[in-house]
Amino acid sequence: MDNKNKAIGVFDSGLGGLTVVKEIIKLLPHENIVYLGDTARVPYGTRSNEIIKKFSEENVTFLLKRNVKCIVIACHTSSAVAGNFLKKKFSNIPIFDVVSPVLEKLKQSKEKIGVIGTRATVNSRIYSKLNKVVQIPCPLFVPFIEEGETK
Repeated sequence: MDNKNKAIGVFDSGLGGLTVVKEIIKLLPHENIVYLGDTARVPYGTRSNEIIKKFSEENVTFLLKRNVKCIVIACHTSSAVAGNFLKKKFSNIPIFDVVSPVLEKLKQSKEKIGVIGTRATVNSRIYSKLNKVVQIPCPLFVPFIEEGETK
């Protein structure tokens, strides 16, 4: 099967990544998507980096078995903690994360910015490379996202 007919694989620790899927569908309406929401092990943000990497690696392996053409890590925690690890381990397939575009956008801003995230995302210090960013862990934020409370 050529890449044109393969689906895009997307994973998140739960259901919050469906917002990413929605945007992919807007941008690429003719693409098929395989979504893995790891609701059995949500939340990732309270777990160790080793466990987050393990779960993320298992998610990528699951999606690769579905013969996807690329992977989107739609989870900030997995992106922050395991993104580079996954890109190195699975270098034969394009892997996109949700942290890289945020970092690019933040670099363009002259304002001080606040970032809320899971404890693991904040502890990864992924955003602290930019000294204009203040990070605050919000572990109780995850249940709201998983329940679709985004307003």
